[in-house]
Parts: sequence; C-alpha cells; structure tokens
Amino acid sequence: MSLLHAEKLTKTYRSGDIEVAALKGVDFSIEPAAFVAFVGPSGSGKSTLLNLIGCLDHPTSGTLKVLDTDIATLDRRAAAHFRGAHIGFVFQDFNLIPVLTVFENVEYPLRMVQRWPAAKRRDQVLRLLDAVGMADQAHKRPDQISGGQKQRVAVARALVSDPKLVLADEPTANLDSETAHRVLELMKKMRDEFRTTFVFSTHDARIMGEAETIFTLEDGRLLPAAHKEAAHV
Repeated sequence: MSLLHAEKLTKTYRSGDIEVAALKGVDFSIEPAAFVAFVGPSGSGKSTLLNLIGCLDHPTSGTLKVLDTDIATLDRRAAAHFRGAHIGFVFQDFNLIPVLTVFENVEYPLRMVQRWPAAKRRDQVLRLLDAVGMADQAHKRPDQISGGQKQRVAVARALVSDPKLVLADEPTANLDSETAHRVLELMKKMRDEFRTTFVFSTHDARIMGEAETIFTLEDGRLLPAAHKEAAHV
C-alpha cells in the first residue's frame, strides 16, 4: 500500500473574480520509507502540494490519500488530530520556540497534541535527542546553538511522535554546504532507523542529489518522476 497516493489532484485559489490554478491534475504515489523531493521553480505548486499532504488545506478536486485516509474528508479538528498522530514537519527557518529549551522544543508536540504521560515523554525526547546528537545540549535555548544544531533539533521534534511521514520545506536553505550535508545524512539515518518517509519541497541541488525519487512540478503540472536505485532495504 502506498503511503501517499494522488489522482487528478487539483487546487484552485480565488481572489475576487480571478481564479489561479495552483495544481492541475496531479498524479503520484509514494511508498513507505521513501526519500522524495518535489522540485520546481517558485510558483510551480510545491508549497501548495505540501500544504495538502500536511492536511493544512483541502484539494479543489481529485483524490489525495495519506495513510489510506482521504484528506478531503477531514474537518479542521480531524485534520489537526491526523497531523499530530502521523505527520512531522521540518521548516526552512527551524521554527523553534525561543523561550523553550532544546528539550522543551522537542517535547512540545507531545504536550500539545499527543498528551503523553510525563515519564513517557521524557524517555521519548531523550531518545530522539540522543539519535540526532543533541542530548548534551538539551538544557540550552535556540539562541545558544548553531543553525545546524537548530535543524537537528527540528528533525528530532518532527520525529518525536513517531510519525510515518515527515514533510520538509526547504530544510537546508539557511545552512552552509557542510552543515546541509550533515543534516541530510542525519535525515537518511532517521529514515533507515525509524522507517519514516521524508518528502521535501526544495530548490536545493544538494537535496536533489540525495533524493531517491524526484518529482518536478511546472505550472501546477507534474512531469514524469525521476527514480534512482533505492539506497535502503
């Protein structure tokens, strides 16, 4: 069973009397434990597609199933619950909460959405911080760590609820080449360890070089996918 499956997916925005077709009949499937990039110029529909996959918006027509759930059937409350249970997010600007420590930032999704017991939360957060090499920085706040460390914390936060899917929107854009490479290697390690699917929206050639499948969007339409030989089992 595909983790993500889209058929004839469209999204149209209206501004007054003007309609803008952001996605035009998009079809794709993504399997579990994949490392996939959606690429294309600004305005091609990448962000719109990530918003749909992340249950932040509804399609205008067509079908998009995430973990065999048709996202068009989810109301606002159900979509929030679905995101909290199954989807993690990594952002270009890290989006860490400045007044919280590294530990508290990673713990935040469990407190706000999952509402795990305190002991279980602590064990899970420490496990993820150790996995991304940030356990010794747990007491620091975001302004006390580097950009690469912030993105490692963001990866841990995205994985803390054991999601099946992580959506990463330009996650290396604010990182230098060496740090970006390390973060991508970390994400691949997390994919291999946790069997999580990573889906990127990016302009970054570094991510394209690491992705096993590349989907190219142009003017809201999806070009044939480029596949590489899988690097994991």
